[in-house]
Amino acid sequence: MPSAARYAIIIRLKCFAAAARQRGYSMKKKKETPAPAVRRCSVGGQAVMEGVMMKSDVGIAMAVRRPDGTIVKSYEKFRSKAQKGTFLGLPVVRGVVAFVESLKTGMNTTTKSAELLGEEFEEEPSKFEKWLADKLHIDIMDAVMGVAVVLGVALAVGLFMLLPQFISSLIFSKSDSTYIWRSLLEGGLRLAIYIGYLFLVSAIKDIRRIFMYHGAEHKTIACYEAGVDELTPENAKKYKRLHPRCGTNYLFLVMAISIITLTLVDIVMHTLGFPPEGMSKALTFLIRFGVRIVFLPIIAGLSYEVLRGAAKTDNWFTKIIRAPGMALQLITTREPDLDMLEVAIYSFYLAMGEKNPLEEKKLEEERLKKEAEEAARAAEEAAKAAEEAAKEAAEAEDEVKVVEAPHEEPERAVPAKDDEA
Repeated sequence: MPSAARYAIIIRLKCFAAAARQRGYSMKKKKETPAPAVRRCSVGGQAVMEGVMMKSDVGIAMAVRRPDGTIVKSYEKFRSKAQKGTFLGLPVVRGVVAFVESLKTGMNTTTKSAELLGEEFEEEPSKFEKWLADKLHIDIMDAVMGVAVVLGVALAVGLFMLLPQFISSLIFSKSDSTYIWRSLLEGGLRLAIYIGYLFLVSAIKDIRRIFMYHGAEHKTIACYEAGVDELTPENAKKYKRLHPRCGTNYLFLVMAISIITLTLVDIVMHTLGFPPEGMSKALTFLIRFGVRIVFLPIIAGLSYEVLRGAAKTDNWFTKIIRAPGMALQLITTREPDLDMLEVAIYSFYLAMGEKNPLEEKKLEEERLKKEAEEAARAAEEAAKAAEEAAKEAAEAEDEVKVVEAPHEEPERAVPAKDDEA
């Protein structure tokens, strides 16, 4: 009913406007100020333990809030290998480079955020990690991180590549002519596992807090790019927590594009006579799995280009492409509080190489507070000194009175005269 009433009012106003124009009435409009141009920035981010990492073209910044409420920061220079004019900067290739760099950066920032937070890893490196560090002549922590990255990639490949292929192979035999349906089912399972994984991890309390920092990262970048409001926690909170350049969008595009790409690959392989007569099911499975691993970097590169293109323009087509990934961000982001937004803003300004008004304001407030405390302390000390001086003056005055007081001589006895005889 409210919608119907609203639509009726709109129609009535349009009719009134049309009648006014016919009668020669002029409907003056207020002069509107043009909307400020949207500022595009190349900063991307990642939520970490109690903080946010922001990466620009020249460096990686991180801000973390410690349990005592203080914000600690770190910054290191970074320049991507995918530079324009080089082979690694070519389309698709740069997407593969960005994918590999994001894996390395993600693991490093997770460990760094724990260090900034003041937490230490109590677990000792394994014998294999120590052996690897000794043989490769690298730091033990680099070996630990390398093993963690390999295990993480292996888990992702097993969960999103091996498992869907295994399930689809159980349903469709190699001789089945419906190989296209097998490929589509495999892709659908991959996407379903990804969405289920997001729902599963979002139920973990610590992960939900990281998702809140993820939302703070998006709101901070959105507020800056809008160019309307000053970048403060209160203003950033008004913006949406969904962003078109989010990694969630990228991973969804990887899943979606893998369905199309691998289905085409299966069609080509089937046309070329694969699998040949007499090949075992196990060997067929391994070859298909190997082909998928080979095409994974290509899929990552293509997804990167689609993400870049969809984020640059805003029309109905790009909105359709972004819509599923934006919907998944409802899972991977949460509404942040003002403290989280403050941390994200600290990290953003540090990555941009710009002065942080929030930090300068806080430093100025701390300076004024310190000066006020020092002035109060000085006034208290001056009051104590004045009190001591007054006390000493009073004591000195009493002593002077005692010294200057007149001494009364005792009366001498007059000798009595003898009576005359």
